[in-house]
Amino acid sequence: MKRDIIKINEEKCTGCGDCVTGCPEGALQVIDGKARLISDLFCDGLGACIGTCPQGAIEIEQSEAVPYNESKTMENIVKGGDNIIKAHLQHLQEHGEDKFLNEAIDFLKERNIGVPVYEEKPLACGCPGSMTQEICSNSSGSDKSESTILSAELRNWPIQLQLLHPHAPYLKNADLLIVADCVPFAYPNFHQKFLKDKVLIIFCPKLDKTIDDYVDKLSAIFETQDIKSISIVHMEVPCCSGIEVIVKRALEKVQKNIIIKDYTISINGEIK
Repeated sequence: MKRDIIKINEEKCTGCGDCVTGCPEGALQVIDGKARLISDLFCDGLGACIGTCPQGAIEIEQSEAVPYNESKTMENIVKGGDNIIKAHLQHLQEHGEDKFLNEAIDFLKERNIGVPVYEEKPLACGCPGSMTQEICSNSSGSDKSESTILSAELRNWPIQLQLLHPHAPYLKNADLLIVADCVPFAYPNFHQKFLKDKVLIIFCPKLDKTIDDYVDKLSAIFETQDIKSISIVHMEVPCCSGIEVIVKRALEKVQKNIIIKDYTISINGEIK
């Protein structure tokens, strides 16, 4: 069957092992100096390991794989003790995988293994991008006068990479702003700080399923449009850093060397 599963770029992988600790399911091991996916059965395809890789060597792809098996995974997980069990349960909960979560809890109960408290614990699985949070605004809440209304700086349409034509005339000699699509909602001064005089491209490196197509489309833009500059803005959550990986892959594909300005936005709406 075809399903989401991780893919490791062996050329980029340094064998550091950070991804192994970021995978509570035990699907990864370092073998012969490289990270390896040891079993399709253990990989849930949710990407907890992506943000732990400092080299950007891991991505999610649709591929032929053995269906994920929660019972087999739990047999592997319980060997690691309470902290690994807790991390796995939290991981499933934060991704809304209720079916697998219930299967995991039933597995523990059937074997008289205590179910760790995980509901209100800090996220342990490496997936803060999907952790439920309430964000407190720093705004004083006072009324704003009409003079403070900001102007819109958007100068192109469409902005979604999936819809954008690589030969659109506004791309020629453009200063590109490539943005994870949560950023404009998190950073209140997005238009004035980042968007002014730039051509906007947005996508989600975590949820979009057309990553290879994105690499190809960006490659076509870089190859034919004489791009002047590239700025990237993404959220602080690990999975969002994949936006830089995708842009660099596209540049490598066409052997272009364009300096990238990289900005990270915190969930509280600050530039880090």
